[in-house]
Amino acid sequence: MGTKSACNWMTLWASMLFVVILGFSRLSYGMFLPGIQRELGGSYGQLGILNTVNFIGYLVGTLCLPPLIARSPDRKHVINRLTCLLLAFAMIGSAFSETFIQLGLWRFSIGLLSAFATVLVLSIAMDAIRPAERGVASGLIWLGGSAGILLTGLFAPFTIDPSHLQGWRYAWVAMGVFGLIAAFGFELVTQKQGTANIPQPTESKPHDQGSVNVYRLLLNPKEFLFLIASYFFFGWGYIIYFTYLIPYLVSKGIPSLYAGLIWSGIGFAGLFNGWIGGKAIDRWPSGYTLAAGLILGTIGVSGVITDQMFFTAWGAVTVGLVSFLTPPLMTTALLRRHVPHSAYAACLSIATAFFALGQIIGPIVGAVMVDWYGLQFGVASSALFLAIAAALAGLYGQQQRKQEIRDLQL
Repeated sequence: MGTKSACNWMTLWASMLFVVILGFSRLSYGMFLPGIQRELGGSYGQLGILNTVNFIGYLVGTLCLPPLIARSPDRKHVINRLTCLLLAFAMIGSAFSETFIQLGLWRFSIGLLSAFATVLVLSIAMDAIRPAERGVASGLIWLGGSAGILLTGLFAPFTIDPSHLQGWRYAWVAMGVFGLIAAFGFELVTQKQGTANIPQPTESKPHDQGSVNVYRLLLNPKEFLFLIASYFFFGWGYIIYFTYLIPYLVSKGIPSLYAGLIWSGIGFAGLFNGWIGGKAIDRWPSGYTLAAGLILGTIGVSGVITDQMFFTAWGAVTVGLVSFLTPPLMTTALLRRHVPHSAYAACLSIATAFFALGQIIGPIVGAVMVDWYGLQFGVASSALFLAIAAALAGLYGQQQRKQEIRDLQL
């Protein structure tokens, strides 16, 4: 049983890794698109497709991890150590891309490795936390992604300004070096605290002792189907927004400094989102809590429809504050609360696979929208899919409520 509070050195280093796993390795791509286009050429639609390649790797990783863990359950720490180091080196390698094919291969590798690292870092860190504080701990870890966005936005003048043609390359090298430092720090603290030897009994509402069919559990409409479907559509919607927001701002003639500040605004607001969302899901562990954040995020994304920079910036901050990290951290916490411990890593990995599938479809749909109707319509289309995610999260909350009533009657 985990015995540590949400605020500890392991949580801190896990959050530092999420700066790399989420903020640097995946979401920074949208920030660097203008610089990459100037050097490698191609349309924004074509470059957006490379994000699909990234998430194809992410999907492959999430599908490969469950059987790998099942085969070597005692080597989770070893796999994580190797994955985090390779991820950092892959980011450094991507900085030397000279063609679309090279960049695509690096994006695939980064997606594959970040999928492994997302599940393993969360699983290892959450094992050590007291059950009552796992929502807060999840929020603190996920806010590392917000910190990564905040940092990439602050360096926008050096990465997307035409006067710094190689800026995106230098930035990715620096991010990879930071990833190496974070990987060594997390490994040091996990070895020091000896988390690998902590026995973990099944907790919360166990479905069965022993083996669990995770697909039947996750895809059952009376269990987690609506939660997983919400996660899928969130991945679809949010990745369109994060891929094409900066290109849209640049196309409007917004100076690189201001575009970077809007991007940083998402990250800065997301720092509070991790704490707020974690506290909320600990107090109200319901799909309704998740739906509320997604509804506000839908409203925020819709700010781009006005074609006014004030409302676009306000909407970006709203997305960062209430719905950027909320779905991942709340889905993580809800699964951790309600599935058996022995099945948690596999369930989280499969849920992340559906999330990745949404992120694969999103850039393709977004690229079509951008090529046909322009960047503004492409960015705004993400609101539709976030609204669908909110509705599905509400259905999951309704299903939870019915289950609670049945349990009380029994």
